[in-house]
Parts: sequence; structure tokens; C-alpha cells
Amino acid sequence: VQLVESGGNVVQPGGSLRLSCAASGFTFSNYDMSWVRQAPGKGPEWVSAIVPGGDTTYYANSVKGRFTISRDNAQNTLYLQMNSLKPEDTALYYCARGRLDSWGQGTQVTVSS
Repeated sequence: VQLVESGGNVVQPGGSLRLSCAASGFTFSNYDMSWVRQAPGKGPEWVSAIVPGGDTTYYANSVKGRFTISRDNAQNTLYLQMNSLKPEDTALYYCARGRLDSWGQGTQVTVSS
């Protein structure tokens, strides 16, 4: 199993970013997928999840209405569109498979003016 996140950057409050997660080594289209983040000095926080077919999604209250999870099963790629970013969204963002049994190395998102 390999999960490789990308797309993290430094962005001003109110800005947007799109994270990607390239998956390999397993049948991507068979698994729920999630995004999890960890802010400095804090524990991991589940952010969002999507079912294998992509037709049902779930969000933490802290990001609902601002973030959108999606997937492209043909490209084995998971996405997280993040809009209206806030300083409290600053964290290392990980994609994770299924019941969070495999994680990528993470991509850093910093929201700062």
C-alpha cells in the first residue's frame, strides 16, 4: 500500500488549496478513503471521508461547507478541495485508507497572513 499526498502550501486566510493523494498497491475503488489532519502539538483529527463509489461523503463539523472530498477511481486519486481557509486549518494533512489502516506521509498546509 502506498499513499502519496501533494498540494500543500502556504496560503492566506480566505484562500483555497486542492490536495491530492495518489494511491497504489491496492484496489483503490474498493475502499472508503479519508483525510485526517494533525495540527502542531495536537492529536490527529479526522476531516472527511468518501465511500468507494464517491456518491456519499462525510465531513467534520469544523470543515463542513468549506471542504469538498472527491475521488477519481480511474486515476486512483483522492482529492480534498479546501476553500475559505482559516489559520486553524494549519496542519499536516494525511490521506488514509479504509478504517485508517494505512496512511501517507502527509502534506503541510499553512494558513497565515
